[in-house]
Amino acid sequence: MESGKIVELVNADIYQRENLVLSNINLEIERGEFIYVIGKVGTGKSSLIKTLNAEIPLQSGSGKVAGFELFNIKSREIPPLRRKLGVVFQDFRLLTDRNVHDNLSFVLKSTGWKNKLDIESRIAEVLDSMGMLDKLMKMPHQLSGGEQQRVVIARAILNNPELILADEPTGNLDPETSEEILDLFIRLNKEGKTVIMVTHDYASIAKKPTRTLVCSNKGITDSAANNTLVDFESLLEKNY
Repeated sequence: MESGKIVELVNADIYQRENLVLSNINLEIERGEFIYVIGKVGTGKSSLIKTLNAEIPLQSGSGKVAGFELFNIKSREIPPLRRKLGVVFQDFRLLTDRNVHDNLSFVLKSTGWKNKLDIESRIAEVLDSMGMLDKLMKMPHQLSGGEQQRVVIARAILNNPELILADEPTGNLDPETSEEILDLFIRLNKEGKTVIMVTHDYASIAKKPTRTLVCSNKGITDSAANNTLVDFESLLEKNY
């Protein structure tokens, strides 16, 4: 596994439209880490993910993700940055007018894959790793929420990204399915992927604690700073 920092923010201000949601953020994430990002609604969790993905511009401070400078990033640099990232959304964002195979082939073709055999082989490989190979020709509406999210994760890892950004990936799923999806991310992390997961699913993650970033009051509290793990059970009781 390649070592070194995959994410570095220095004195970064993060905005949601014109609203400052995270101020003067200093953050380092090493390759191969698995990190939860938690906090109440509106505290900047999703904005952090969108900044790392260059969906929201970094307006002040400096930031680097997978070797790309975020501040004043040029539009031509955004596609190669995103090819190093795999993004998983709560609302799936599958193309509803085409089947699972065509959703995945669309991504590969749009990111430069040309050889048909290579495309078919890669699609089969990632779907098999998600236990979804038998759903190859199904339309999204024919899949359960958990199955759709497995397809979304398969889509996210098609180009073998260095970093997976997951924004509430279990938000629309039942508890048992949520745990299965969390286990998939943990497996991908053990296989060498860096994973940053925004989540409110404290019931699931309480059983599998790791380094946690807590967004509140325009700042980030890092559990690694004081070498402790967040007490998710108490957060559940407080309805945090």
